Amino acid sequence: MRVALFGADGKVGAALRPVLEGAGHEVHGIEIGDPAEIAGLDAAVDFTTPDAAPGNVRAALEQGVSCVVGTTGWDPAPLGTLAEERGLRLFVAPNFAIGAVLMMRFAAEAARWMPHAEIVELHADTKKDAPSGTAKATAALMGGDPPIHSVRLPGLVAHQEVILGGQGQTLTIRHDTTARDAFAPGVLLALEKLGELPTGLTVGLEALL
Repeated sequence: MRVALFGADGKVGAALRPVLEGAGHEVHGIEIGDPAEIAGLDAAVDFTTPDAAPGNVRAALEQGVSCVVGTTGWDPAPLGTLAEERGLRLFVAPNFAIGAVLMMRFAAEAARWMPHAEIVELHADTKKDAPSGTAKATAALMGGDPPIHSVRLPGLVAHQEVILGGQGQTLTIRHDTTARDAFAPGVLLALEKLGELPTGLTVGLEALL
């Protein structure tokens, strides 16, 4: 596929680009401030910031290009409507690490039996939004509105633990992303399945697993 990569020189983009190219995709890197002239490409991938992502996605959809987005901290619903009107796909996931998606699934199952829980999410100090999209999605899956605690420190990448408490016991479910290329298999899967999705907005990597 011919893929536009918004944020190609960012921390995630720099990790994704060689993996995408190694998988046979032709990558067109676009940085903040660059013109988004991507008409005719097969897909766009966005890992930028909550301020930049909506404009990038709108530009892609208006040029007839479906999108895969890993940027959190913004509401994709209005652009999901635009995608549906244009017969395009907008796929958004709060986390593209397959292990993180499994962590969320296990936490939701555990919460059925241990409803008292709290979530701790830890990210690099450069992450703009708090709580993280992954933490909010986990809380929604678990129900009961568990409290979320956000930590932002240099040296971290992306980490989350769900602590569940019951009489005489605790259960901790934790996922650690130690390198950003952990997101690559999920992005490759999203690109592979993009054309099979219904038009409009699809949220969550679990929809593809």
